[in-house]
Amino acid sequence: MNTKKRILLLTTGGTIASMPGGEGLEPHRSDVMERELEQLRTYYDISVQDIMCLDSSNIRPEEWQVIARYIFENREGFDGIVVSHGTDTMAYTASAVTYMLPNIDLPVVFTGSQLPLADMLSDGPDNLRTAFAMAAAGYPGVFLAFDRKVMLGCRAVKVRASGFSAFESVNSRYAALVSNQGLVVDHDMLPKRRGEAALCTDISRNVFLLKLTPGLNPAVFDMLAAMGYKGIVIEAFGLGGVTVLHKGLRGIHRCLEDGISVVVTTQCLYDSANLQVYQVGNKLLELGVIQGRDMTSEAAMTKLMWAIGQGYGPEEISDLFAKNLAGEVTDN
Repeated sequence: MNTKKRILLLTTGGTIASMPGGEGLEPHRSDVMERELEQLRTYYDISVQDIMCLDSSNIRPEEWQVIARYIFENREGFDGIVVSHGTDTMAYTASAVTYMLPNIDLPVVFTGSQLPLADMLSDGPDNLRTAFAMAAAGYPGVFLAFDRKVMLGCRAVKVRASGFSAFESVNSRYAALVSNQGLVVDHDMLPKRRGEAALCTDISRNVFLLKLTPGLNPAVFDMLAAMGYKGIVIEAFGLGGVTVLHKGLRGIHRCLEDGISVVVTTQCLYDSANLQVYQVGNKLLELGVIQGRDMTSEAAMTKLMWAIGQGYGPEEISDLFAKNLAGEVTDN
């Protein structure tokens, strides 16, 4: 007789555990999930810990740290961990936790839903089943499960506000898919462990994500420096285009001279920022900006927050962004 896999469910609130309240849907604790958990207990030995009860729009870097610590400190004796989370910021949390838990030694799977479990037509039951299956499959790493798909946490992006296929794996194949053959894992997409599991939760909140627009006042960079920001992620045009006319580079140059790390990604959801193609990109490289390549904005921002929090200087951060830590960027 097969022994059931031991899975720890950590709940943080979100739509999946919400109930109608006087001012709209309100997150509740795991008691509202009991009906689904009872069915899942047919297949798994499940323990539950409610660690917070928040709409994900209220989850901040401090909560990322709490979630990472709970995972690391409570993982002993479990085969996998599922984290239920609101969808709006789940890609940020999953990405940040990826960096905070280098070489994690068991599967950690984030999931949620677009409709509460209390709704008869909720997508929550399917998402929980996929997440638990991945958590029990034994492949270490941080993942996000949604709509019968499993992706790396650092590749996930929320692309729909209401559709059930809310998340996509951007610039990376899915780690696993549910089909008539069950959970089909793409082993080539699984993160590679390079050492012992560690907990590294120090993170800097002084990183700003800036979407470039035509005619943007370059004084914004002076303002960000004056506000104490230590890192800036620029969502540039196309392959990484930033206006070089009308003092467009001066502000960026001053930030770099002041020791502020500047990472350039692209506003295009798919493909990669490549600053070596056009003159404007090469001018940025000459100044010392960091190429985000095919990273998502969520992954680039949280990686920069984490790197600064770990105490890395600008040169070390530049070297770190050239490395693929957990599948967040495609190797050259």
